[in-house]
Amino acid sequence: MTKAMIIGGGIAGTVTAMALHKAGIDAVVHEAYPPDATDAGAFLVVAANGLEALRTIDAHGPVLEHSFPAEHADFISNTGKRLGRKPIAGSAEGGLGARTIKRATLARVLRDEAVRRGVRIEHGKRLLAAHTGPDGRIVGSFADGGRAVGDVLIGADGIHSLIRRAIDAGAPRPRYTGQTTVCGYARDVASPPDRDAYTMIFGKQAFFGCTTAPDGEVWWFCNAPAEELSKAELAAITAEQWRERLLALFAEDGTPAADIVRATGDSIVATGAYDLLSTPTWSEEGMVIVGDAAHACAPNAAQGASMAIEDGVVLAKCLRDLGGPRSAFAAYEALRRQRVERVATTSAGMVRRNAPGPVGRALRDATLPRRLDRAQGGGGPDWLTGYRIDWDEPVDGAPARGRR
Repeated sequence: MTKAMIIGGGIAGTVTAMALHKAGIDAVVHEAYPPDATDAGAFLVVAANGLEALRTIDAHGPVLEHSFPAEHADFISNTGKRLGRKPIAGSAEGGLGARTIKRATLARVLRDEAVRRGVRIEHGKRLLAAHTGPDGRIVGSFADGGRAVGDVLIGADGIHSLIRRAIDAGAPRPRYTGQTTVCGYARDVASPPDRDAYTMIFGKQAFFGCTTAPDGEVWWFCNAPAEELSKAELAAITAEQWRERLLALFAEDGTPAADIVRATGDSIVATGAYDLLSTPTWSEEGMVIVGDAAHACAPNAAQGASMAIEDGVVLAKCLRDLGGPRSAFAAYEALRRQRVERVATTSAGMVRRNAPGPVGRALRDATLPRRLDRAQGGGGPDWLTGYRIDWDEPVDGAPARGRR
């Protein structure tokens, strides 16, 4: 193995490049957009399992430096009734916990760290096509007229992946989940959430979550039911229009959600929520997909970034330890498929439970406090956030390796 071409310079592509670099494999990242063309408004959570995966390649430091933690989540019903508190997994002593960070900041600090390590990132490289050459190497053709050749091509090009379709023309398309995720930032909120907590509100018509950044600004998100709109259509909706829409959704609720939305200025951004529960074919010849290109979660489980990070580290281990692309890709898929599909299915289930009808709300509000009380008791790491990757453990192709 001498060279890997990575298509996509987001979270999955950059982490994969750093992991390959640590494994002694040369990788070049080809990114379609310029360095400053990132989603400046949205924020996300990197969960304990994602941070631990970054730690295996010594890349967690910049993320910790530019993010802030939360130790627990408080749950509130649409009436304002407190349903209980749940520790955020991994926040116990000795763990990295979960960290909140803007998506643009996460992309930037990972790229900066990759470049510092010697990874080459080429911007303005929009892939048009990829094929296997007569010598078995992969040839990529770009919109600027350039070409690149590598021993493997790794598609980290997101949920609408060109590489996924190049591998399998019949691959499933992403599914719209029926919700739009709206993010905003508010100052001078009368009763902001605790700085070490997320407040999670089961509104009558939409789900709302918020936390307080170290500077006192309240970061909030809303998963709201909505018809599917294109990126251009979403971008055309003004901040004032979003405030009006969300205030209408929370008008009948006895929660802080409406006050927080009302205190928000023009810093509101929205994205359509999609998922991809299962992709039958992850690789072909010298091409393979990672992150959202292979599987995508609805945002409800807050695991999209962490799953992409895990993918990159595991794939690098497989390419490091196994003889060629075919065996490495097979091992990677065996190690990852069951886990990521379970996460995507779990997140899809959360979409359905967030805004149920009256009977569902009553049942949830009656049973959630008991479930949260049990969660307070701990009981060790769970299957989701307790996942750990041992960088030094060799990959031998067995699917049980690297999974908890």
